[in-house]
Amino acid sequence: MPYDGKLLARARGELENIRQKNRDETLRRYAEVTARVPEIRRIDEKLRSHMAQLVRLTIGKGPDLEARLAELRDENLDLQMRRAELLTGAGFRADYLDEIVSCPLCRDTGLYEGRVCKCLDTLYNRELTKELGTLMRRGDERFENFDLSLYPAQPDPASGLVPRDVMRKVSDACRRYAENFSAASPNLLFQGGTGLGKTFLSACIARVVSARGFSVCYDTASAALEYYERAKFSRDTPEGEAAAVRIRRMESCDLMILDDLGTEMTTPMAQSALYTLVNNRLVNGRRTVISTNLTNDELSKRYTPQIASRILGEFQCLPFVGEDIRRLRRGM
Repeated sequence: MPYDGKLLARARGELENIRQKNRDETLRRYAEVTARVPEIRRIDEKLRSHMAQLVRLTIGKGPDLEARLAELRDENLDLQMRRAELLTGAGFRADYLDEIVSCPLCRDTGLYEGRVCKCLDTLYNRELTKELGTLMRRGDERFENFDLSLYPAQPDPASGLVPRDVMRKVSDACRRYAENFSAASPNLLFQGGTGLGKTFLSACIARVVSARGFSVCYDTASAALEYYERAKFSRDTPEGEAAAVRIRRMESCDLMILDDLGTEMTTPMAQSALYTLVNNRLVNGRRTVISTNLTNDELSKRYTPQIASRILGEFQCLPFVGEDIRRLRRGM
């Protein structure tokens, strides 16, 4: 995944904060232990002295090098055993004074085997996901807060479906999706009228998926497609460069939530941008959740066959049914 320099710098700063906290705790523990068991400090001084001797011996390569190295090795083992005995004898764990690290792979450096470590990648994803503020504007976007009582419990005369039962299944499917999200998850199409909870459940998914360390982007369709127009027509300007950065994030994040598809202006530029976004994510195995008020027929009429076939053929549809929740709440 391509990284945004500013977000990566913020993630590295957070990793440095974690590293410093671990250093401070390591020093605190050492002061605590040596205040109760001063001999441990003397043992550590001897071990450091032996290390300096080892370096000198290795460089000097005297005739008794092997014998002296064996002697130092035995002395070190005795000192380490004595140190462990003193620790446990004072009521501490034998590893209580070991260096504290949060990531055993990179030891809090952020690099592992020449690449960005998983720990730094997770911190980067958290920085990226902070931009979900517009989606999380209410603050209560959690599956347990999804109120099924707002959906009718009687069958709909036209379809025969019970909206509350349908939405219970939709909510459960969204929860499973979020809790088990991976590169193998399907793409989702939230389809239904205005005010039926599509954005709310999108936010619930985003909250859980981002908390699990995946990168999540959110935008309305109109805002997302405008970035492509800005990047094209405002190239080499700060506005154009910011739009290009946003596009890279939308195309490369683990989960992209594209809200209110169908509310954007239908222009050749918008159609081209939508195809680019959807197709690039499909080709690269990135997951997308799209919400729309449009029916399948309306999607097919509004968009090019290439776009419609990808949305209708590559996305798992979840139907949203019932009455406009926002209107119901206003009437309460």
